Amino acid sequence: MSRITILRRHRVATAIGLASVLAAGTAVTVAVKGSDASQAATSSTAAATAISCSTATGGKPFYDGPSASKVYDARFSNSAAVPNLGSYTPQGVGTWWNWDGSKDLLLVTAYRTGANSQIIGIDPATNKTVGVVAIAATHGGGITTSNGWAFVQGSTNGIRKYKLSSLKSAMKAAGTPYLKAVGTERKVYGASFLTSYGGYVWSGKFNDKGRDKMYQYKINSNGSLTTINKAWEVPTKTQGLLVTGSHFVFSTSYGRDKRSNLYVVRRGQPDLDKAKLSCFRAPSMSEGITEYGGRAYLVFESGSHVYRSDPKTLNVISHLHKATISSLTSLA
Repeated sequence: MSRITILRRHRVATAIGLASVLAAGTAVTVAVKGSDASQAATSSTAAATAISCSTATGGKPFYDGPSASKVYDARFSNSAAVPNLGSYTPQGVGTWWNWDGSKDLLLVTAYRTGANSQIIGIDPATNKTVGVVAIAATHGGGITTSNGWAFVQGSTNGIRKYKLSSLKSAMKAAGTPYLKAVGTERKVYGASFLTSYGGYVWSGKFNDKGRDKMYQYKINSNGSLTTINKAWEVPTKTQGLLVTGSHFVFSTSYGRDKRSNLYVVRRGQPDLDKAKLSCFRAPSMSEGITEYGGRAYLVFESGSHVYRSDPKTLNVISHLHKATISSLTSLA
């Protein structure tokens, strides 16, 4: 065990701060009790509303570094290793059901400065990588599949689309074939994170200063997206989103030396202050989150070559983590 690893396992995040969030169209400060410094507050003239995040830590966790929280450690466990961390940084994760007969795939997007980005296919039944496809450079904050299309973040405010039939051929090809997007990207309010559920894409904006918004888009047969004119509030620093029939699960993080937060929010109320929700700490640098087989799969960027050798990185995680959906939704 290296000296850096030893130090990392004994680091404890001690900074306590406030989480600030901006409600859609109005300034509202929300204090997250027991927050890490990454959830710093911003000033506001509106009355503060407290959202409590579970901060109690457990014993020795199953991952590198200090425990994020008892709530997290009791629900999540290791899953597949994320490949290519020596040269790429993972961001989004999505699910591709029935991609090849009865087989399913987890799709991870990853980027490298100055190079094409990648879509990585991982078989959840074996945890093996089945293929890697190159796409035009993008941060790749989100990826999802629905109605014969794969949707991937392009620009900060743009969603690209790829035909699943073309992605399937590329995923099966040798090497790392390049796949071009179909048409021009769809401009949206924000594409920092995205997912799909029930024939709709959900996409929104990352904001490290406060709460922001996401929108719902109907997926048409040609892959075009029709905006549902209703904004949903999202937590500060949202990096990933999972949607079920009854809940939203938000992955939020900012800073290699700060713990992440996971928010489980009961659907139906677009205002977080009025919604039934639960929040708890997760390991540092959480990114995308997806659902497959009744489980949530969460990806981290901390295992990337960019962060893993930095002693400031609180938790160096090179695997997907998984938890049952029911163990999360039961919290709210």
